Amino acid sequence: MEYSGASGAASGGDEQAISNSARRKGKGKKAYHRHTPIQIHQLEVFFKECPHPDESQRNRLSRELGLESKQIKFWFQNKRTQTKTQSERRDNSTLRAENERIQCENLAIREALKNVICPACGGPPFGEEERQHSLQKLQLENAQLRQEAINVFYSCFLQHDKVSALLAKYVGKPVDAFLNPINIRNPAAALQLNPIIADILPLAPYQRQVIPEMEKALMMETAAAALDELVRLLRINEPIWIKVSSNDRFVIHRDSYEKIFHRSSHFNSPGARVESSKDSGLVTMNGLELVDMLLDSDKWTDLFPSIVTKANTLQVLEHGMIGNRNGALQLMYGQMHVASPLVPTREFFFLRHCHLIEAGLWAIVDISYESMKDRVLHYRCWRLPSGCMIQEMPNGCSKVTWIEHVEVDDRNQTHRLYRDVVRTCSAYGAQQWIATLERMCERMAFSTAQTVPVPAYEPGGEGRRSLMMLGHRMVKNFCAILSMTQKLDFPQLSEMNNSGIRVAVRNNTEPGQPNGLVVSAATSVWIALQPQSIFNFLRDEKTRAQWDILSSGNEVQEVGHISNGTHPGNCISLIQVIPFIPTESNMMLFQESCIDPLGMMIVYAPIDFPSLSVAISGEDSSDISILPSGFVISRDGHPDSGAANAGAPTSSNSKRSPGSLLTVAFQILVSTPSSPTALNVESVATVNTLINSTIQRIQRALDANME
Repeated sequence: MEYSGASGAASGGDEQAISNSARRKGKGKKAYHRHTPIQIHQLEVFFKECPHPDESQRNRLSRELGLESKQIKFWFQNKRTQTKTQSERRDNSTLRAENERIQCENLAIREALKNVICPACGGPPFGEEERQHSLQKLQLENAQLRQEAINVFYSCFLQHDKVSALLAKYVGKPVDAFLNPINIRNPAAALQLNPIIADILPLAPYQRQVIPEMEKALMMETAAAALDELVRLLRINEPIWIKVSSNDRFVIHRDSYEKIFHRSSHFNSPGARVESSKDSGLVTMNGLELVDMLLDSDKWTDLFPSIVTKANTLQVLEHGMIGNRNGALQLMYGQMHVASPLVPTREFFFLRHCHLIEAGLWAIVDISYESMKDRVLHYRCWRLPSGCMIQEMPNGCSKVTWIEHVEVDDRNQTHRLYRDVVRTCSAYGAQQWIATLERMCERMAFSTAQTVPVPAYEPGGEGRRSLMMLGHRMVKNFCAILSMTQKLDFPQLSEMNNSGIRVAVRNNTEPGQPNGLVVSAATSVWIALQPQSIFNFLRDEKTRAQWDILSSGNEVQEVGHISNGTHPGNCISLIQVIPFIPTESNMMLFQESCIDPLGMMIVYAPIDFPSLSVAISGEDSSDISILPSGFVISRDGHPDSGAANAGAPTSSNSKRSPGSLLTVAFQILVSTPSSPTALNVESVATVNTLINSTIQRIQRALDANME
């Protein structure tokens, strides 16, 4: 709606002006000057042709009609407002009538359905239970067909690449434009495709696209401006950064920030908000090695497996100088998530730029890029200048200062269990990135027997490295399933008073995992205990039989142990059920537990004895098939009673005491290529029952309240 700011009219043809002399005298009465019918007629004729006249057109009308330019301007503003209001009233009346008609049709259909009979047998129609069963069956079939469509598409896409390369060899020039049946060159076009294709094709077009020099120059300018802002944010404390709680968490003071950087919101929505945080830490890795890992999308996901689900380098615009990577610039895609199926993933298209400030001091900045705006707005996430400063230390370590600064639009409200965690930046904030980076760098330092003392009962040398690589791959795969891509909800199967269990179905063809149809299921609950207590209980081999259904109530024994951190909770364990006979049919449990200041994780998978022997002997473990399950434990984000958050944006809706969030996830192999079977509701019910039973066993053993 537009406002004149001076005079207003009761209608488009009745322009009114306040008399300055009457206002100065303070008589409380207004003098009005109405336009003549001829003036109104000419204005309305002109309005039909041009509702937004420019200054020259307003001046011409002013001369022709004998009115002031401001009167012309205000008349058009009011006329546009009146026209818009009338149009909205007509639309509302039409929609109201259409809604009433649909409601009547709906009532008629419901009445008709009560008397309908089955055309096949002449019997009564399906009841509610039968309809729910049919709906579940259709959901499972849809998920299976969707996964098959994705596999077929990728297969065709790879074959298309091979044909394009072969023809280009003989034609002497690229022939991609002639062969590519989709030929997408912008993200908006991708969204107009079938939703299945739109989901699986966000990356390939950008990888194949040749970026014009003008566009490349704009990208470099955007990255340079973002780098300048990041460095200033890193070097300025107050008044931009303010401490909001007693745990040394810093956030950006919005008013001070906007006075300096003048940024506008990218999401015009009441649910949009800005998240900001800063933290620093010392990591056991030299600066250049860390820079190289951050500029490699595969190594980036390896470095942050519990945060980054997927990553891809779409375009390398500048490789940077050899020996220090100064000036490196690349266009990237990243998918990030909280280790829970109750929190949706965040996806970003962004530029990553590396700059060597001085010898041994790097700054790496991320910034969402405007040309990706259509795709970014679809994901409702925008990355403001974020990143880190890496300072190389003399002892082979590096000091890393991290800033996270994003704008998100929560159209799908965050689940109540994780609302405090997300909004206080405990999930995606700088503290989480630093804690994960410190933990993973420590793990890498422990991966070689030369750098740490190896006890007699630990395998050393190549066997140690092979088992640690297997453990890392297991944890990475476990974290990836928690994003629950293409999830299905079956709340009616849940026996607990919680949000229900999320189920995902995939036809697995990835190396290092069993081939076939896999059902993944996960859920999260709140427990009135501290995270360390839950972690200790789940790790203790003496209490495992109390919750592990797969052990069938038998005792277990740790027969192998590899430390991969200074904390005793950071380790890899080889567990066997007692009694154990080392045959090909007998299975062991391969488990890795991780702990850092913000969370804990226990991931395990059954593995046959011969495969485990291959890894222990030091051979390549990348071909060992493994299907992980496990637990994630974290604080619930609820502020302690004695540590109120001074202005922290929490959203706690209860007065409960601080507790823990426990995520439980299981996977089962439903069928294999050698013995295919159709997916059915019973398979989902099995894994659903497994999760429910495990949570109930944990609750009974710990004797704790649970939500």
